[in-house]
Amino acid sequence: MNDLTDLARRLCSLPPSCGPVRLVAVDGHAGSGKSTFAGRLAAALGGAPVLRLDDLATHEELFAWTDRLRAQVLDPLARGASARYAPYDWTARCFGPPRTLDPAPVMLIEGVGAGRAAVRPFLAGLLWMEGDREASWEQGRRRDGPGLAEFWDGWVLAEHRHFADDPSYLFADAVVRRMPTGYMWLEGPHPTAVTSRIVTDSEA
Repeated sequence: MNDLTDLARRLCSLPPSCGPVRLVAVDGHAGSGKSTFAGRLAAALGGAPVLRLDDLATHEELFAWTDRLRAQVLDPLARGASARYAPYDWTARCFGPPRTLDPAPVMLIEGVGAGRAAVRPFLAGLLWMEGDREASWEQGRRRDGPGLAEFWDGWVLAEHRHFADDPSYLFADAVVRRMPTGYMWLEGPHPTAVTSRIVTDSEA
C-alpha cells in the first residue's frame, strides 16, 4: 500500500502549474470521501492549503462557479499573488467574510468538478476518488440526514448532468482507493508524464 507521505513527496516533485503553485485537484462523486482524503493529504504535505469548492458553489449555482474560481483564485495565483475569495454560507444562503489563500508549494482544490475542463490547464495533477456513484450518493445522504433529502434529490440530477457534459475521470492522473487502514493510488486513465511521476517514478 502506498502511504500519503510518499504521495506528498511525489506531488512536491511536480513542476508548478499555477504561478509558483502546484495545484492538485481531488475530484469524485459527492460522498466518495474527497474532503477527508484531502485533509489527510494536506497534513502529509505539511499543512498545505485546501480550497473546498463548497465555498464557491451556491444553492443556485451548484456548478456555475467557474468564473468565480478563475477571478478570485486561479488568476491571482497564476500571477504569484494571494487569492481572495468569500466562502458561501450554506445556512445563511449568502457569501461570508473574505478569506485569503497565499501561494504555497502545493495547494489542493477539493470538490465535485475540481478537475473540470476549465480548471485543468491550471493543474499539476488530478486525483480521482474511486467510488461507485450510487453508493457515494447514498453515503452522502446518510451523512447529511433526512433534513437535506430534498437538496440531495436536486444535487444528484445536477451532478449527473455535470459529469455527462464535463467528465473528470477520463483525465485523472491517479485514482485514489480507500483501504481499511489508509489509501492506495493507482494509475489513472490519462496517460501523461504527470501520471508516471505520481504513480510509477521511483526516483520522484
